[in-house]
Formats: sequence, structure tokens, C-alpha cells
Amino acid sequence: MRRAGRTALIDALAETRRTTWRLVDAVAPAALLAEAPGGSLLRRLGRIGWRQEHWCLRDVPPGRLPPPSRMIDADRCFGDEADPSEPLPPSAPVRAWMDAVLDVVLERLASEADDDVGLHRSRRALFHEQAQQEAMLACLAMRGLPAPQSALAPLSRMRLAADVKVPGCEAMIGAAPEDGFSYAVERDAHPVRLASYGISLQPVTNAEFLQFVEDGGYHRARLWAPEAFARLAAEGRSAPAHWRRVGDRWQMRWFDTWLPLEAYAPLVHVDAHEAEAWCAWADRRLPTEAEWEHAAASLDGFDWGDTVWEWTASTLTPYPGFRPDPEDGPAPFGTHRVARGGSFATTRDRLDRRQRRPLEPTRADAFVGFRSCAPD
Repeated sequence: MRRAGRTALIDALAETRRTTWRLVDAVAPAALLAEAPGGSLLRRLGRIGWRQEHWCLRDVPPGRLPPPSRMIDADRCFGDEADPSEPLPPSAPVRAWMDAVLDVVLERLASEADDDVGLHRSRRALFHEQAQQEAMLACLAMRGLPAPQSALAPLSRMRLAADVKVPGCEAMIGAAPEDGFSYAVERDAHPVRLASYGISLQPVTNAEFLQFVEDGGYHRARLWAPEAFARLAAEGRSAPAHWRRVGDRWQMRWFDTWLPLEAYAPLVHVDAHEAEAWCAWADRRLPTEAEWEHAAASLDGFDWGDTVWEWTASTLTPYPGFRPDPEDGPAPFGTHRVARGGSFATTRDRLDRRQRRPLEPTRADAFVGFRSCAPD
């Protein structure tokens, strides 16, 4: 979809909005107001509409004031400078406004140039809405609320696979102009010299992480960053937040339901510090994002994109020659860790091995796990 032409993009925008409404219609009205990192579901909905309108209909040259939103309170409630404590309008007028915005976007898109420049903002709006759909599912899961039909089945077991040795090379990392749509933090493609490394073909499983838990890994300070261990002690946790022990059996919470822990399903809902602590215990390490991207591009059987997002060892930094897009806010360089890949909840349209997902290292609400590398 990053290379999608105008007709395919029009169809994708319309279908994505129908998917958004199917998700919202499956959620109890009270759940729309449940708070989570990034805001409630209703706030996320409004942000979809605001950014689509802002990028596609309210864009003006520097120095000129943009036209007003089609909804009076949109900037105050959903804009980039919105106060998260502001009360939100009811969902019905938000939905009506979002659909009105989409109708105008689709009408204008029909006459846009059918090239990367003409379609850039509409592609961006498409991927933003799809990303918010995944974020809303993760919000429901974190709050222990019922799962929509699309997420009823928990992650299934994976085949077991050993490490693969990747020869040292000069790898091209990042997005090139011919790749179509890309975010500014993914540009430009540039060479990175990689030493040889061994990397797992699949993410870490529940069974692998359970060994760490049962060996007292959450109580060994030497395995953890000091601030992470202090937070664990304050919370009194000895396992992932979505796990519990009942007798001699372990369970994991999947949305509002506690299920037996599937040993060979990928681990999910752990933060970067938990991933690094396991690696320290297992004498492993997280891959760098360049190692991850090169492996995804070059290895047969490298399992990614349909299970969990994956923590890497890399902090988000700009690529050489970085230039922000006009519609970008400040990039969280130096503070956020890079997750790579995609999850079961990521639309297939969005999957791209070059995508860099910035996450605060303490975030475990996303559908995120990790894979590991052999020690250097």
C-alpha cells in the first residue's frame, strides 16, 4: 500500500473507515472513555479525524492560517496541542464529523496527481487510522475489557527454530524514494556496516520467558536497569503484568479473559527492560534495529509481522540527512526505543520491514515482545 495508486488508495481509505466503525460498534459505550497511554478510545477516534482533516484539507503554506475545522471543538479536543484533561464531545457528532471529512478527502483525492507527491498525505492518513485501530485494541487489552470479534483468538503457538548465522556485510538500511510512502524517520536509505551475528528466526516464547520468571529473574537486581528494578519493587511484580499463577499453573490475561499460558506462543505485553533482563539472564542480547531489518530482508524463515512487535536495542536516532516532513511533530529522538515488525493486529497494508515504531521503553501495553541474538 506504500506504492498504492489513487484508485486503490480511495478504496483502502473507505474500507479502513468501515473497519474503524466495526471496531467501535463492538465496544461498550463506557469503554470508549477508558483511559490508557495515548488517551481514551474516543480521544484516539477524534485524533484520526483531526489529523486526516489537518493533513488533507487544512494544509496551507507557511505563514498562512489554516481554515477552521468542520467541528467547532476539534482543535481543542483532538489537535496536537490539545489538553488531555479537556472533556470530549459525545461519540455521535465525532463520528458524523469524521465521515464528513472522509467524504471530502475522497472527493478531492479523485483529482490529485496519481504519484507519490500527490498521494503522500492521504497515504499518511490511511496508515495513521490503521495504526490507531491497533492502538485501540491494545487499549482494550491493557484495561482488561472484552475483545472485539477480530481479536477473540489469542496468539497461537509457533514452530521452534534455532539461531541463524548472518555473515558480516554492508547492509542498506532505511527507505529509498522508489519505495513509495515513508515516514521521515525511515529516510534515507544508507549503508550500515554489520559484523556477523546470530539471530533467532522467531520471537521469544512464553515457555522461554517462564524459565526466567521461575528462576527468580524478577528479583535479581543485577539483571535489570536500576530504575526498572526500582519500579518492579514498588509494584511488587514477579512476572509480566498480564500473567498470574494459580496453584502450580500459569495463566495470561487476553483482554478480559484469563487463559492457560500457551507455552509456545510468542511472549507479548512486556517492556524493553523486561526484554533486556531476560537477555542478561539467558546470556543473549537484543538485536540492533539494523540487524533486525537486514535479517528480515535476507533470511528465509525469519518470522515477523504476524505475531508481536519486537523491541530492539536501538534508541531512536535520526538517519543521516534526516529532514522532517512539514506535518511532523518533534521526533522523540534519544528518549524512545525502536520496535520493529508488526503484530497480529497490524493491518497487512502497514507491514514494512523498514518501519521504525518509537516506544517509550517502559511501555508494555502495545502488542510487543522481542527476539534475541547470540552474544557477540
